[in-house]
Amino acid sequence: MNKRQLGQSGLYVSEMGLGCMSLGTDEKKAASILAEALDSGINYFDTADLYDFGVNEEIIGKVLKPHRNDLILATKAGNRWNEEKTSWSWDPSKAYIKQAVKDSLRRLQTDYIDLYQLHGGTLDDPIDETIEAFEELKQEGVIRAYGISSIRPNVIHEYVHRSGIVSNMMQYSLLDRRPEEWFSLIQEHHASVIARGPLAKGLLSEKMLAKASPKVREEGYLDYSYQELEELLSSIKETLKERTMNEIAFQYVLSHPAVAAVIPGASSPEQLRENAAAVSSKPLTEEEINLLRSLTKESIYEVHRV
Repeated sequence: MNKRQLGQSGLYVSEMGLGCMSLGTDEKKAASILAEALDSGINYFDTADLYDFGVNEEIIGKVLKPHRNDLILATKAGNRWNEEKTSWSWDPSKAYIKQAVKDSLRRLQTDYIDLYQLHGGTLDDPIDETIEAFEELKQEGVIRAYGISSIRPNVIHEYVHRSGIVSNMMQYSLLDRRPEEWFSLIQEHHASVIARGPLAKGLLSEKMLAKASPKVREEGYLDYSYQELEELLSSIKETLKERTMNEIAFQYVLSHPAVAAVIPGASSPEQLRENAAAVSSKPLTEEEINLLRSLTKESIYEVHRV
């Protein structure tokens, strides 16, 4: 699988990483998915201290430890579980981040984290203090690079101008093209986009609307009604007959030079294998890209704007 540079860092990630949130707590099942990822040429694994109260990190650390030197491990911090583990609060303070990284290092069984990410963010945060925490961790060799995970344009704007982030994770797909408005800004500041949700909750997979939840059937998806989704997906499938829906979905997202990687989750080795094959397929032509853009909505974020 091809690799792309993350911003101007020394990190080169496979075009498809594995979003590990859906691995679950069954270690045997998770290990089978992680093994398939390695066999598929994936070197980039993304988790967070929030997932399963840290158990997600523990499983990844245990299973991937023999391959550590060949991998890009990414995790996130900022969401803090309460003592009862019934809810979490937002804490982007320097003190908490520097403690959270120690806990993640222990669970991941590693001396360093390749990409450490702020798991959200608002303009009310002590942004300079947060940046200082990440910069100090980098200087200490605890992390190699840092980024954020945010869809808020005003937060993205602050971090690209005030920090050394190399990436921003955003929900991005053919059905959610809102991030495109901000790609040039991110690129200008030498950062890359990590695209989560490239299959739009399965709507862009081969099963398409068969995977639609009752909520999607009733309310649609973002600014598409259910009827619009039916018409759009049928039109895409009919127009690009030579390609699978997975290919179309992944290759569209990867066609933008701002994007370094897509990180779909996987609930089985078979699903991961199918996604990896789509990512390794032939890139879309300029004609195909323009066609897809003409068929879909070029929406923008209505709130949290600069």
